[in-house]
Amino acid sequence: MTEHDTDANVQQAQRAALELANLSEATRNEALHAIADAIDARHDEILAANERDVEAAEEMLAKGKYTQALVDRLQLSPSKLESITDMVRSVAEQDDPLGKTLEARELDEDLELYKVAVPIGVVGAVFESRPDALVQIAALGLKSGNAVLLKGGSEAAHSNRVLFDIIEEATAEVADVPDGWAYLVEAREEVDRMLDLDESIDLLMPRGSSEFVQYIQDNTSIPVLGHTEGVCHVYVDRDADLAMATDIAFDAKVQYPAVCNAVETLLVHESVAGDFLPEMVDRYEEAGVELRGDERVREVVDVEVATEEDWSTEYGDLVLSIRVVDSLVDAMAHVNTYGSKHTDAIVTEDADRAGQFMRGVDAASVFHNASTRFADGYRFGLGAEVGISTGKIHARGPVGLEGLTTYKYHLEGDGQLVATYAGEGAKPYTHREFDGAWMPGRLSDE
Repeated sequence: MTEHDTDANVQQAQRAALELANLSEATRNEALHAIADAIDARHDEILAANERDVEAAEEMLAKGKYTQALVDRLQLSPSKLESITDMVRSVAEQDDPLGKTLEARELDEDLELYKVAVPIGVVGAVFESRPDALVQIAALGLKSGNAVLLKGGSEAAHSNRVLFDIIEEATAEVADVPDGWAYLVEAREEVDRMLDLDESIDLLMPRGSSEFVQYIQDNTSIPVLGHTEGVCHVYVDRDADLAMATDIAFDAKVQYPAVCNAVETLLVHESVAGDFLPEMVDRYEEAGVELRGDERVREVVDVEVATEEDWSTEYGDLVLSIRVVDSLVDAMAHVNTYGSKHTDAIVTEDADRAGQFMRGVDAASVFHNASTRFADGYRFGLGAEVGISTGKIHARGPVGLEGLTTYKYHLEGDGQLVATYAGEGAKPYTHREFDGAWMPGRLSDE
């Protein structure tokens, strides 16, 4: 793939984005249902391609070059494919994010300003290991009227190619869906070229390690919506229901350890450590979890020694570090020092202490008496997600349809001139907010 080819494909995505922005919601939903139906009809083909990727990944695992977490995220199954198509259909069922009037303000009689939701334009997503991420990002891009550039990891090359071909072929059969609205980036060199195309690409969304996201940010002037690692915490407070805490801490680690919203560090208040830790450790060990603890944890239970590095490590596997803390303030300080601003949870029956933790922890999602595994676009009712943003600008937490929109201002007038509102004796603005939806060429009846 040459630099010229990359430029040409990105330019085609630009043209497609302008057309997508003006497609009706009915057409976009029709295309999404076509994608879901096509994936349903081609399970065998997808699973065969995925098997090739998994076999190669397992060879790399045996050589110590891949982790088990990566292999787990890579693998597809009939039930996983069914959940993927359910996700696509759920995106179709979401409210249309485009054309919504976010604010309406009268500047003067018959001079009305509307703030209206629109697509971002061309969105580039770089992700690893999970073929389902390709479908999620494509579905959300289509529903939100954005052209998407999709770069998956080489470990999922066969899976990504067949899924992309299915998406491209399915949407080609839907009238008015433009060619080139989705583009599969397969060569690593193309990513470096994309970083230079700040006049053509409107947003980049890298999903991977902090080092990878930092590399993207350091080498482009395109806005970057970073999805970095998930160093998530569960804090068991002095006033926790310990049976509930055991269930939550177990679910947060064991239910699916390979994902970014799985807990990596368990914090326990010193006053409940003796009662809580023995049963909790037994349950973890029965599930095959490798446990590491600080000195105070090891006074209560027999686990491996936790190092300073453990507190900031995303294991993505059945490994967990545990620390005993003296207070709620100490728990918050640990989270804010070592966490990745992804998702953290407190288990307590004291609402005031829960509120203090939720206000004081700097993370995209903070939960009370619930597993960190709920940090997910589908579970949040967003249909799906393109990633979980751990930054604070534009979008934060699971990024769904709303995170893929921006806005523009539409002003409806009746011949007004700025000169009327300037200088001595100028007419004042009314600046009155009202409830109303923008429609071209029509002023509000209010």
